[in-house]
Amino acid sequence: MIQPQGIITPLVTPMTSDNKINQEELRRQVNRLIQAGVHGLFPLGTNGEFYVLGEKEKLEVLRIVIDEANGRVPIYAGTGCIGTEETIQLSKKALKLGADALTIISPYFVAVTQEDLYYHFKKIAEETDFPLIIYNIQGRTSINLETSTLAELAKLKNIVGVKEASGSLSQMIDVIEKCPKEFSVLSGDDKLTLPLMACGGTGVVSVASNVIPKRMVDFVQNAFDL
Repeated sequence: MIQPQGIITPLVTPMTSDNKINQEELRRQVNRLIQAGVHGLFPLGTNGEFYVLGEKEKLEVLRIVIDEANGRVPIYAGTGCIGTEETIQLSKKALKLGADALTIISPYFVAVTQEDLYYHFKKIAEETDFPLIIYNIQGRTSINLETSTLAELAKLKNIVGVKEASGSLSQMIDVIEKCPKEFSVLSGDDKLTLPLMACGGTGVVSVASNVIPKRMVDFVQNAFDL
């Protein structure tokens, strides 16, 4: 089972002037990032503006990234949708294309409870049976996945980590303390990477690594070596 760690780059989605997926540039970015030493690629995250792409475009992005990476690094496909069933169906299509794991954002726009969130992620995990990283970003979804809820989800065999973009270091530390030791806690904020790793975090989903990938890889490697 994949244990997410190190630098995972949330890929931008390059477009042509006529609003099509820029396949050539996307392939170039995949190679550039892998050559710089990143430890994984995360297409279709908020940084890739998945919310303005249709399903056909999302699958095109995944197909290109998976093909170009060719097994050199894990691909953490962003397949979160507003609804549970829609997320499951997109996730299954992503896995069929060859994604190594799923990164799933909490439902956005809708008002949900912690119980709703638990059963949402639980059903997705059961239906896909593949490594799943939960993406907690209250600033975009308007709801925070509380540590008590995440700790229960972390008991499921294929929920292997969280991208914690709550912006709260104290919450990230709480997650580390209350989730299983093997559960990966990744910073969703570049600026909190070092303090999180000093407390037991396993890396960062790094927006900055799109611009300075080698420097971010060296930075995280040095943090591991402390």
